[in-house]
Formats: sequence, C-alpha cells, structure tokens
Amino acid sequence: MPKNYGLADDIELAEIPAPELPYRPRPPRSYSPPIGLIGCGGISQAHLRAYQAAGYRVVALCDCDAARAESRRAEFYPDAKVYTDPAELLRRDDLEVIDIATHPREREHLIPLALDARKHVLSQKPFVLDLDVGQRLCDLADARGVRLAVNQNARWSPHVAYARLAIEGGLVGSVLGAHLHCHWNHDWIAGLPFDGIHHIILYDYAIHWFDAVHCFMRGRQAERVTASVRRAQGQSARPPLLAQVMIDYADAQATLVFDGFTPVGMHDAIFIAATDGAIDIRGREINAHTVTLYNRDGYATPDLEGSWFREGFLGTMSELLCAIDENRRPYNDARDTLDGLAMCFAAVASADTGQPQVPGAVRRLPER
Repeated sequence: MPKNYGLADDIELAEIPAPELPYRPRPPRSYSPPIGLIGCGGISQAHLRAYQAAGYRVVALCDCDAARAESRRAEFYPDAKVYTDPAELLRRDDLEVIDIATHPREREHLIPLALDARKHVLSQKPFVLDLDVGQRLCDLADARGVRLAVNQNARWSPHVAYARLAIEGGLVGSVLGAHLHCHWNHDWIAGLPFDGIHHIILYDYAIHWFDAVHCFMRGRQAERVTASVRRAQGQSARPPLLAQVMIDYADAQATLVFDGFTPVGMHDAIFIAATDGAIDIRGREINAHTVTLYNRDGYATPDLEGSWFREGFLGTMSELLCAIDENRRPYNDARDTLDGLAMCFAAVASADTGQPQVPGAVRRLPER
C-alpha cells in the first residue's frame, strides 16, 4: 500500500472506493444532425472512426484532393457525397454541423464561411494562429447564433477527464502544482511536412498539455511562462524535439517536460498536488494510464475504460452535439480554449527569446 510520507514512514494509507465520475463521453439525448467533414487528411480517420462507432451521420466529405475524400467515403460512409469545394458543401441546407479538420491557416477562412452559413462548427486544434482572430471567430459564432467548439480531444481522454472532474468536484482541494511529463519518440516526422515546423513540440503537440493545465487550473490566470527547446543527440528530424516549460501562477505552478526523442521505452505521467489530496497518473504511452487519487481518507485507483483516441475524438463531437441539443455552450467552447493557446504562444516566444513571457501579451504564434 502507498505510504503517507507527510505523516510518518510507517503509516500506510487505506484503500478506499474510487469516486464515480462521469468521465466518459455522453451522447446527445435525441439530436442526430447530418454532419459534414472538411479536410480528409490523416487525422480525419480518427474523427470518422469515432463518429461511425457512435452512429453519427456524416453525409458530406470535402477535400481539395478528391481521391482522399473518396478514400474516406469508401472506408467509413459509402453514402456520403464528396466535394472538392467547401463553399459548395456549405450551401447544403440539410447540413447543421461541420467538422473542419484542415491545418490552421486554411481554417482561418473556412471557419468564417461555415459560421456565416449558420453551421455549428467543430474546429481541429490548435484553434488559431492569432488570439485576436480567435476572439473574432468566437464573436462571429455568437452573432450568428451557432456553436463553435475546438477538438481539444485530450479533455475526454479517460485519465485527463477523470482528473479534471475530480478537481472540479473538490475531491482533492485547490491545485498547488500540475506536472506533466511525456517521453516518446517523435522522430517519425523526419522527411514529412511536419519536419518544417520548428516548434512542432511546443505548438502542434504540446497544445494538448497546455489545455490540460488550463482545465486543471480553471479560474486562475497564469502570470509567467518560461520555456526552452533543444535538439536531442541522434535525432533525425529538423525541429528540436526536447522541450520544457515552467508556468507560474500567483499561488501555484505547472511544469511540462517533453523528451520527444526517446528511442527506447516510453512513459507518460501527470502529478497534481493539491491542498487536500493529489492525483498520480502514469502510463507507458498516451492511450493506457493508471490513475491514483489521494485524499485525507486514503487512496483510490479507478478502473477506467477507454482510450485517448477513441474517447477523445468521440468526446469533442458528442459534447458539441449535446450543447446544441441543450442550448448551452459546450465544454470545449472555442473561447475557453484561448487561455491554453495564450500559454502556448508565450512558451514559443520564451523559447525563441530566452526570456519569460506573460500569457496573453504574445497575441500571435511567433513565426519560425
């Protein structure tokens, strides 16, 4: 049994029943609208696989490469219609929800087109390259009376979902520190388009972890972000694959560590220290974790079902559909994801300048 080292080495904590928390994605009660997907690249497989398993109706697929859209149709939705022009897809009156799974620069003009067509939108992450653009898109969605959500799918990975619900439910008290460490091999990007993104780790990858910190620290504003990146010995990819971040709050802290070139072995971990307990999450890789929750009564290890990719991609769309059905903002509302992006942009700027940055002061993703 784990020991409570804060009291004495010979005092063992008692195992207690794990709190039952609604960490799994919840389908809408009765709302099942026709869905259109714009962008049929590699990540769209995860989207469509989740939607197919849930019984969601994807009736239109769009990509500038017709062959890619045809391939997705053949694999997942044989009755869907294929388009190469997003505007033509958006003119369909029967489509109510649009999943935009393109790269960020393409989304800057696609999201306004969809919102102006009064479609509810699920945007791929990271949401935008400019915080002011993000604010304007959120304002446009409100003006058009539609919902705009972001595919921050880690919010519904079983381990992150359980942890955030435990924090929101007051089960461990106020968070004092959140420490997220990821050790894996991202060198697979060598020679691919991702190889040209200098901050592939801090921006494209770490946005999940910045967003998780935002969820764990909900209601608090980060005051300062300090970050660094460097190349790993032996890596083949062009971008630096080692990165670390320190995030300072008035009365708490967070750290992110990424060993993106770990040729042998993998490890993913989160430790959350709080005033009345702690949450310890460990896994060999991002789809299989053990969660241990500590409080003053003892420790609990919930038997979690599901995986990040399955539940994550199902969760983002399901939450948007539930929000539309229940006439409320979704938990992954685009405006709520801007704080995580602000920390991300500050980290990239800090890594480039060698100086701490204030989240929100860096309005655009620094170009490099």
